[in-house]
Amino acid sequence: MSAVLPLLVSWIQQFGYPALWLSIFVAAIGIPLPISFVLLAAGAFAALGDFNVFLLAGIALTAAVCGDSVGYSIGHLVGTRLFAWLERPHRFNLFSPQTLQNSHRYFNKRGGWAIFLSRFIVSALGGTINLLAGAEMYPYRLFLLFDVCGEACGAIIFIALGYTFGASWEAIGDVIGTTSLLILALLVASYLTYRLIRMVRRMRNVS
Repeated sequence: MSAVLPLLVSWIQQFGYPALWLSIFVAAIGIPLPISFVLLAAGAFAALGDFNVFLLAGIALTAAVCGDSVGYSIGHLVGTRLFAWLERPHRFNLFSPQTLQNSHRYFNKRGGWAIFLSRFIVSALGGTINLLAGAEMYPYRLFLLFDVCGEACGAIIFIALGYTFGASWEAIGDVIGTTSLLILALLVASYLTYRLIRMVRRMRNVS
């Protein structure tokens, strides 16, 4: 569990809703903070009467969506220039024009699910997905749709778990953290396997 978590929890206990909103907003932009654990803790405190559970969900949703939108905007401003530079002819090209076109096409086709799932199942990728969505010029209205749906699911799930299990929220958080890492490792392994299979097929076709 993150060493910064006790500080965040203490801060939220002391300053309440504004501290929670700011923590979630900063994390959504891309700063690595254990917000899933924070929401679990907030849900547990709500069960004790310290917070209103419905207000918690609303604050979590608005803060996350605002932060995600900032990340998207940063990706749009910086990423589009980066892609434009990569598409120019250079002496040494790291990415071919075809590779960049395939990247654009793939994200426009699968980006919605990536946005939705990265809000709560593999939240460690959330900040990166926001930047990538902006850089790929993924339509903001679609980004916002998948983002709101995903963040709403995440807020409800984590706050509800904290509210239900109360004092055991840290143990539940450990289980969720381990599960998220396993899912992330599985996704990475699946992607690498897919790329390896494509590379082998391409080599066979050439030979």
